[in-house]
Amino acid sequence: MESYKKEFIEFMVESDVLKFGEFTLKSGRKSPFFMNAGAYVTGTQLRKLGEYYAKAIYNTYGLDFDVMFGPAYKGIPLTVAATMAYSSLYGKDIRYCSNRKEVKDHGDTGILLGSKLKDGDRVVIIEDVTTSGKSIEETFPIIKAQADVEVKGLIVSLNRMEVGKGGEKSALDEIQELYGFGAGAIVTMREVVEHLYNKPYNGKIVIDDTLKTAIDAYYEKYGAK
Repeated sequence: MESYKKEFIEFMVESDVLKFGEFTLKSGRKSPFFMNAGAYVTGTQLRKLGEYYAKAIYNTYGLDFDVMFGPAYKGIPLTVAATMAYSSLYGKDIRYCSNRKEVKDHGDTGILLGSKLKDGDRVVIIEDVTTSGKSIEETFPIIKAQADVEVKGLIVSLNRMEVGKGGEKSALDEIQELYGFGAGAIVTMREVVEHLYNKPYNGKIVIDDTLKTAIDAYYEKYGAK
């Protein structure tokens, strides 16, 4: 596992973004872990987060794209942070773009924030986490309605690795099949467990035998084939 992935896993725990316990998800599933990117609230956290996204995106797409798109609302700060990091780390200015929830009819009009999309633009979409793929259902038509662009792919911070709406494949695999573009993550939940299971971090074991059993049981029920 690359060193930046290990650092990112610890960063999620340290930032109280990745939590373990008992949680009820929007889907109604009872999960032993939960990720909330809204808990990144400081300048230092957003700077580091942007760097982790930038490294994952660079490893996947290199410099072969023009725009990062972050769906409203959580995708907006993610995209701003990642484009800043890309410029700093790799010396290429990538434009940032996000959508509004409502179309603005005065001043800076339209449905987009940041850069407008132009014909021929190559776009990478950034999200925090994708469980069912519902947000892409909403985002993809908005992007395609603005200009004749190529969506290169989607990057999320954590691949939960559980079944999507189809009930067999993961949400990210379903997205790849349905839309024809790549879908990846900074880390997968398998990598999280591999890095944290029975290993001390900041003086305590984050994933012990009891929690590992709960995670295994969750994936027996909801894990993607």
